[in-house]
Amino acid sequence: MSTVDITSIEEAMKMASLDTLRGYAQNHYGEVKQYSNTEYVTKNQAAGYQVLREPMWNKGLSFTPEERVNKNLTGLMPHVMETTEKQCERALKMIRSRQTNIDRYLYLSSLKEQNVDLFYRLLIDNAKEMMPLVYTPTIGDVCLQYSTLYTRPEALYISIKQRKSIRTILKNWPYANPEICVVTDGSRILGLGDLGVNGVGIPIGKLALYTAAAGIHPEKTLPIVLDCGTANETNLKDPLYLGMRTKRVPVPEQQAFMDEFMEAAADIYPNMVVQFEDFESEKAFNYLDRYRNSHKCFNDDIQGTGAVVLGGYIGAVNLSGVPVEEQRLVFMGAGSAGVGVAKQLVEYYTKRGLSEQAAKDKFWLVDTKGLVTKDRGDRLADHKKYFARSDNNGHQFRNLEEVIEYVKPTALIGLTATFGVFTESVVRALKASVDAGGMGRRPILFPLSNPLTKAECTFEQAVTWTDGTVIFASGSPFSQFSVKAGDRPITYYPNQGNNVYVFPGIGLGAILAKATRVTDNMIYASAAALAGSLNAEEIHKGLIYPRIERVRDASLVVAREVMKTARRDGVSALPEEQWVEWEEWGDPALEKYIEARIYDPKL
Repeated sequence: MSTVDITSIEEAMKMASLDTLRGYAQNHYGEVKQYSNTEYVTKNQAAGYQVLREPMWNKGLSFTPEERVNKNLTGLMPHVMETTEKQCERALKMIRSRQTNIDRYLYLSSLKEQNVDLFYRLLIDNAKEMMPLVYTPTIGDVCLQYSTLYTRPEALYISIKQRKSIRTILKNWPYANPEICVVTDGSRILGLGDLGVNGVGIPIGKLALYTAAAGIHPEKTLPIVLDCGTANETNLKDPLYLGMRTKRVPVPEQQAFMDEFMEAAADIYPNMVVQFEDFESEKAFNYLDRYRNSHKCFNDDIQGTGAVVLGGYIGAVNLSGVPVEEQRLVFMGAGSAGVGVAKQLVEYYTKRGLSEQAAKDKFWLVDTKGLVTKDRGDRLADHKKYFARSDNNGHQFRNLEEVIEYVKPTALIGLTATFGVFTESVVRALKASVDAGGMGRRPILFPLSNPLTKAECTFEQAVTWTDGTVIFASGSPFSQFSVKAGDRPITYYPNQGNNVYVFPGIGLGAILAKATRVTDNMIYASAAALAGSLNAEEIHKGLIYPRIERVRDASLVVAREVMKTARRDGVSALPEEQWVEWEEWGDPALEKYIEARIYDPKL
């Protein structure tokens, strides 16, 4: 009997056939030379299928009889005229008939490819139902399967092998003068790790929220993925994978590629704000520090997450019954998001009179090796050193339970991307430490990891394990939860610390202020504005974030305060006379200016 493993041989042959770059030099880069510009038909010139096949122009069945005649559309669609509401009703019925969220996402993606205005009307008017389909939690599953689901391009795909042609690629984008760009290299997608080019779903989804939540016109958005290879073995073995089938190039080469991209983007689109998204932690901090003072840019994982958590934390402290001076915070997770959030909260305390050191002393960060200390014996990543403790007297705390017993925190924040890490014993220990401080005190618990499969605990668990006293916010949406109390149920309302409450307003504010850069004060202003955007009903329910249906209202407030802060920081390039007018008339005049520039689709 043969001892040859035929299956292994076939697998090896299959993998060898996928390696189409074997034997070629990998350090020579050619430049693409295009000899003509793409000529597009203008909206006024377009007729017939030119109109119907351009999603920015297509109005579906809402074209008037006059438009159908003038645009040669007679007979190209059913002989019926429908309102926007009727078209949305049909789309909702189709979505709700789908069996899985992936199928619902694919239908919405198809709708956006056919009729942009209808897609955004649907998204804006049904935010609570649609946003989880367009972004988290559904987008995580979409990214995992992107190369299989792919049917058409929706972004710019820039490979490091085309690094000499970045300007040419940017010019090929069909919509002139984009104002906001979301760029990723796919190296740390949500809590799913390195997905390479498959991570492009994140910029696509994120920019849909810029439009839905803040009214940035879809023609002014630009999603980009930078392909530097991937460390994901599943992708490398997938015959359908759409990215470079090679390990990630060394970090210095990625840095040089990023430098070239930022230079080209500023050259081709000088008014465009760049938002970094889902870069691996060390690169995320490095890129932010490297470009923040020379380019219009910010990082949502670091600054946006920090701002949205800060906005919720401001409300949570007010509800907790624990005085500011007695607040102590444990962070489970010390990556880019965890450290970014913690730094934003440090600023909250310094603005209330504490020294930076006194504010920093309120924070204990925990990673997979335990409490982050200066004498732990391992090499700390640079971004962790700021919060490394030196007051542990040589004792090392190796897990979260030990840290809670040692610290006696009033707040526990999770950014671990590890489902269930907030166990019953952990949450009950948090409650006990808060209860020990006196009557009427409430624990703050923020399991912020996305998607739902990565959440540190559920809302129902948090309510049950704290006997209903918890002040809760999560990264992904949970449903309200009721428990029986005698003859009537008590309903508990969850909060979602969704970055969509701040990043669209930050982007809109930076664009409209013509900000030359995005300052730390602008980020802080977005958090403070969010905390102040709740209405009376939301406050009465004990919420710390507005209802998601009011995200546009919140974004307007955030954008307004970001613009005013840009003015105070001296980074607004708007004409002086414009600011003089607003400084005379105040918020109503500025809000009217913002509202006049917000995209509000009407078919």
